This record gives sequence, C-alpha cells and structure tokens, in this order.
Amino acid sequence: MSRICQICGKKPQVGRKLNKLRGKYNPTPKRVRYPNLQWVKIPKDIKKQPFRKFAGKRVLACTRCIKTLSKIQAK
Repeated sequence: MSRICQICGKKPQVGRKLNKLRGKYNPTPKRVRYPNLQWVKIPKDIKKQPFRKFAGKRVLACTRCIKTLSKIQAK
C-alpha cells in the first residue's frame, strides 16, 4: 500500500530544519512528512471531474480531497 493520495497524487515530502549553533549551522537529519490519508467511499452519482473515475469505489484520499468531496455532496 503506497502513501499517495489516489485522487490528487499528494505524496510524502522530505524536509530539513537547519539549527544554528554557535554561529554555524548544525547538520540535522532529513525528515519525511506523510500526507494524512484516510479510506473513503466515493458515491456512484458523483459528477465532479477528479472524483468521477473512482465513482462507487473505496480509495485512499488525503484530507483535502475528503473536504472537497464533502462540499460537493452537500450541494
């Protein structure tokens, strides 16, 4: 199971925080930030473009896509 949103393609990002110690930057290890993925069932009667190909399926989606989906369903 990959850690990628199946709707928008959001994936893990690698970042680094530089700590300044006595005038010099202290090398710190890289940190991986993963998207908040949740299992969600897409309704069959969805008409919005990015969700249409997953209609009636259960997919791993990031919370931003879930929020967008809930706004579409409320209308």
